[in-house]
Amino acid sequence: MLTPVDFSGRPFHFIGVGGIGMSALAYVLAQRSLPVSGSDQRENRLTETLQSLGAKFFLGQTADNIHQLLPGAEVNGEGANKNGLPQVVCSTAIPKDNAEYKEAIAQGCPIFHRSDILAGIMTQYRGIAIAGTHGKTTTSSALGQTLLKAGLDPTVIVGGEVAEWGGNAHLGNGDLLVAEADESDGSLVKLTADIGVITNIELDHPDHYESLDSVISIFRTFEKNCTTLVGSIDCPTVKANFKPDITYSLDPSSGANYTADGITLGSQGAAADIYENGELLGRLQLQLLGEHNLSNALAVVAIARHLGVDFSALAAGLGSFSGARRRFEHRGTPSGIAFYDDYAHHPSEILVTLAAARQRLDSSKTGRVVAVFQPHRFSRVAAFLEEFAVAFGDAHRVIVTDVYAAGEKNETGLDGAAIAQAIANHHPAVDYQSTLDNVVSGLTEILQSGDLVIFLGAGNLNQVIPTIIERYT
Repeated sequence: MLTPVDFSGRPFHFIGVGGIGMSALAYVLAQRSLPVSGSDQRENRLTETLQSLGAKFFLGQTADNIHQLLPGAEVNGEGANKNGLPQVVCSTAIPKDNAEYKEAIAQGCPIFHRSDILAGIMTQYRGIAIAGTHGKTTTSSALGQTLLKAGLDPTVIVGGEVAEWGGNAHLGNGDLLVAEADESDGSLVKLTADIGVITNIELDHPDHYESLDSVISIFRTFEKNCTTLVGSIDCPTVKANFKPDITYSLDPSSGANYTADGITLGSQGAAADIYENGELLGRLQLQLLGEHNLSNALAVVAIARHLGVDFSALAAGLGSFSGARRRFEHRGTPSGIAFYDDYAHHPSEILVTLAAARQRLDSSKTGRVVAVFQPHRFSRVAAFLEEFAVAFGDAHRVIVTDVYAAGEKNETGLDGAAIAQAIANHHPAVDYQSTLDNVVSGLTEILQSGDLVIFLGAGNLNQVIPTIIERYT
């Protein structure tokens, strides 16, 4: 049986603390004045924030990091640890042969997956767990923003950085916790929530799931662990396999509890009239683009209304939400060229993101949508190659670079060139650039004023954006 997480003052040590999910948990614990330390291969904005809160940071992942955290040891000349062996937190990304992880086991440290920590924190609140293949980060961030603006001051733990909070987490004074429930490794089944949300269900992680049925099975366990389930019946898989207590849909004739009508999708955002059980609540105006974000917003409306928030208050909060980092994030418009960064790495995500890019471009109608795509994981590319091939119709030009492996070995025989060719079979303007340096040089040759460039992928493609922007500044 798993040893319960100790929140009474025993130290926490995060291996890979710079990750978006790990750092959010570390932030909340540090804000609660618990001893927190962590290691990573490089510093970033998130680790710097943690250090400003007093967390100890180790550059690199070595056995010596654990030695410095043992009872009686001094860390960086500071006082000795008197609170026992640290509770060591890892994500699925940490391999079993990691030197720091192995030493933690050798020393007898309690080992937890990051989902164990989230599950433990959630038991201390009225938990709202946002699950689904797509839209988790936007929905949970938008809900957090809405509840903050409504005065409920929730604690929020999300998988993206939000400008309004200055990070990926917020420690509130209220009794609510808003958090993402991650299905990628099945760990969402550990969460017990007052309110659970399923935005949609698709097969997205073929490295972990054999079929869509196995994904559905995981979500059914999640459903049982939630007191109240909110679900989108626009998703055929949700509609056919689940019985949400509260439903939402963009189809006004669907019979859902929350629906939208009079939808307008423009270059400055989406808007719709919102109905609750057939009664008009009012009009909702979003800064976010696209039908998919209107659907995410409808989920927020359903949850906020269930919590008793007045529609005018929640509409104001939702309307003030400008999005999470790496979700159609505007990075600059030098020389009249608009640069956007997006985490989209699944064919369905690419489709809706490029549709939103077209909507944004419609305000000028003179430029082009240029999609720059870094495929993520060989297993995903192999499973969805045909879907990727037809996902780029809303782009005028497509640039494809090599696969970001995320630690996978290539047992598929596919590479970036093969993926580019598959897309080119359905698209007239596709270029393959094998390296990120080649992406920079290739873009520099083709971009012109009025273009909208969107970088798509969950890997490191966005690292080149500052370099390209500098060339046009």
